[in-house]
Amino acid sequence: MFTNDRRQEERTGRHGTPRLQYLQLVSQFQNATDEGSKERIVANLANFAYDPYNFTFLRQLNVLELFLDCITEPNEKLVEFGVGGICNACADSRNAAVVAQSGGVPLVIKCLSSPVANTVNYALGSLYYLCGPTNKEEILRPEVIDAIRRYAGAGSVNVSFSNLAQAFLDKHAPKYK
Repeated sequence: MFTNDRRQEERTGRHGTPRLQYLQLVSQFQNATDEGSKERIVANLANFAYDPYNFTFLRQLNVLELFLDCITEPNEKLVEFGVGGICNACADSRNAAVVAQSGGVPLVIKCLSSPVANTVNYALGSLYYLCGPTNKEEILRPEVIDAIRRYAGAGSVNVSFSNLAQAFLDKHAPKYK
């Protein structure tokens, strides 16, 4: 459920941890030494990234940049949760701009070839939100459109891929359908 200040105050109570302080899991991630801890932290942050109430905090704490860093890791879970966080956060145009300005578009495009189904789904969703006037040219390259078209045609194999890819083509590249 989406949060607002009143609901947040009710949920945390007088002695609860304020959201900004709680979301400072970034420092815990940076200090974590084992992969399992890092995966749990990024998964939690990705879950918080869907709520517009958290968008300002995510930008303030550089969580979007942490998600991008995770996409470059060899650990497939970190990649999955990183691009999942980007997908959740990029529904907001300011978050999408941060991701694009931080070099995130090529990283998200790379996730289209992941062997992990969730990673591909999140990449398709992210590109849907990231594709705009400032980076449309970067995203609508022939090799990217070809990959998205293949996913759009994969309805019998994976309906989610097909639906997300078709939505992308309908909105951003109708001439390539």
